[in-house]
Amino acid sequence: MCSDAFNHSMHEPGSHLDQAFYERSAAIVARDLLGCVLERTLIDGTRLRGYICETEAYVGPEDRASHAFGGRRTPRNESMWAMPGTAYVYFTYGMHHCFNVSCLKNEHPAAVLIRAVFPNLGTDMMRTLRTIKPRKHALKDRHLCDGPGKLCQAFAIDRTLDGVHLLQSSQIAILQGVAIADEDVECTPRIGISNAQEWVEKPLRWVTRMDPS
Repeated sequence: MCSDAFNHSMHEPGSHLDQAFYERSAAIVARDLLGCVLERTLIDGTRLRGYICETEAYVGPEDRASHAFGGRRTPRNESMWAMPGTAYVYFTYGMHHCFNVSCLKNEHPAAVLIRAVFPNLGTDMMRTLRTIKPRKHALKDRHLCDGPGKLCQAFAIDRTLDGVHLLQSSQIAILQGVAIADEDVECTPRIGISNAQEWVEKPLRWVTRMDPS
């Protein structure tokens, strides 16, 4: 769950994360992505932004929960093997897209799943993209993108963005944001992982602590 501590005080985001940022292990990248800014630019120029507040690491072919476990390489997961900083977008359960970023090194299938962001810019468009029906109580901003499928729907992320490099794309980027202190971060096992033996309980999910204020 995202932290309300971000509130609506987002400063203008910084520059792109550099190539070296992604050329590290999935676990380190996943932790350090917290507080960074996901930015999506739509065809009409509309910009959508939010702070990344939940991530999961998939560390490589030894990871039984990874799409590339055992060195599996398919057209679907090819972007996991690409240059660090490449978007890996896949479709799952016949209804959701998930957005990941490759890391560590070329030809090594490691990636970080972006599970949630706290939206800050373009929330009205996000509601439109999520096709949220009118309701008695308006959906709070923090619930627009509090899951990987919701995030992709709200940010119009689909397979057309699979394989684009985040330092080169005019459509999607991750920018410098705010530093998140270790005391405001929780590290837990990944969510929804099954049949992965000892990898089920490995602490490879990072989330900002909830601030109810």
